[in-house]
Amino acid sequence: MKNFKNAVWREKVTEVTKKIQEEDIKFVRLQFTDMNGMLKNIAVNSKNIESIFENGQSFDGSSITGYRPIEESDMVLYPDPTTFAILPWRSKEKSSCRLLCDIYTPQNKRFDADPRYILEKTIEKAYQAGYKFICAPELEFFIVKEAENGGLPTPIDLAGYFDFHPGDLTDDLRRDIADTAEAFGIEIEISHHEVALGQNEIDFKYGEALETADRAITMKMCGKVVAAKAGYLATYMPKPFQGINGSGMHVHQSLWNHDGTTNMFYSENPENGHLSDIARHFIGGQLTHGRKICAILNSWPNSFKRLVPGYEAPVYLAWAHKNRSPLIRVPDFGGRKSAARCEIRCPDGAGNPYLQFAVLLAAGLDGVKNKTNPGDPVELNVYHMSYEERKKRGIVSLPESLKEALDEFETSDLMKETLGETAFENFLKEKRREWDAYRLQVSNWEVNRYIKRL
Repeated sequence: MKNFKNAVWREKVTEVTKKIQEEDIKFVRLQFTDMNGMLKNIAVNSKNIESIFENGQSFDGSSITGYRPIEESDMVLYPDPTTFAILPWRSKEKSSCRLLCDIYTPQNKRFDADPRYILEKTIEKAYQAGYKFICAPELEFFIVKEAENGGLPTPIDLAGYFDFHPGDLTDDLRRDIADTAEAFGIEIEISHHEVALGQNEIDFKYGEALETADRAITMKMCGKVVAAKAGYLATYMPKPFQGINGSGMHVHQSLWNHDGTTNMFYSENPENGHLSDIARHFIGGQLTHGRKICAILNSWPNSFKRLVPGYEAPVYLAWAHKNRSPLIRVPDFGGRKSAARCEIRCPDGAGNPYLQFAVLLAAGLDGVKNKTNPGDPVELNVYHMSYEERKKRGIVSLPESLKEALDEFETSDLMKETLGETAFENFLKEKRREWDAYRLQVSNWEVNRYIKRL
């Protein structure tokens, strides 16, 4: 856990304050996420930044989704100086910077429903067990053109997977997003067009879970800003278009020792594909809790429009080495110790990465603690198996709706422990409200299909 206001923290605060003065930055954006993962910010005068570092910035928590009721609304933002970055899209004359923040109560205690704090607590639990959680998300998204007169948005290109078209709009936009992200200190590794029209993927270098969650939030911000400046919309909506692939956020995961010198997922034994027992138990934990963590990993009604067979999205709780149809895959890392990892394929980028990484880690740690057997890898295409074949192998499916996922989530002691009572109850309340809003709608499909027939 971070030692708030220790010597290293104060040194970093001094460095950031000096940089703000040198760059003549007049306003500082204090940023954080709500329960849904939506980025929030407040701009404060840079003249007050030293005081804000020391005493925090008050705000109304009752107006933030998943935070506090109106009768307990007072909250305090404390900027994390390690997240300082100058916004690259602002001109020198109107320069601005951002700082991600931790949420405190007026009693100067961490707010227990702050998503960033929930992840920090889970990371501390892993540290106490002897592990450091390293992860990297593959962020998929669509770039679309908004229609006039209330019509539906449309993709801005006609490209497909890995396609190259000279002058392709998305090629230039991906480069602009990557350059913008690197201005925030994010090292981009891969950028390419995805399967569907208008769909893209940009991946950045792995890191410790909190840093990776901060970067995921920043990447989404960069994508939206760059697209908006070009007159388009970047969306991480899981399934914006019927009949084509949706956007996911596959997460690569591994556990390391405290000083980051040993990958605990690696084994010298080639019989299990150089995968250690710790890695197998970690996978076993995520499979065991897969249905109960699904509401966090896929937190919108639309998320479950993506999680259907036939569009490269995982549906069944199984694992494999090369096969991409199960929930968890172990990529071929060629026996390289540092590359041993597993990849969970169901999360989407529309959720809150702090909560997503927290529940992934909690489920994996539970598997390690209890030495959970993940079963044999399933190298056959699970989509082509009959119900009887899957039943014989003990392969169950993910929930088919947010309602089903929330019902599973609500019964999980591990989820209540990981999120804490406040966030657990707030999440359930907020997401059940979202489900009610969705299920009460009458769609055009229903009208067109039934109004004349029934």
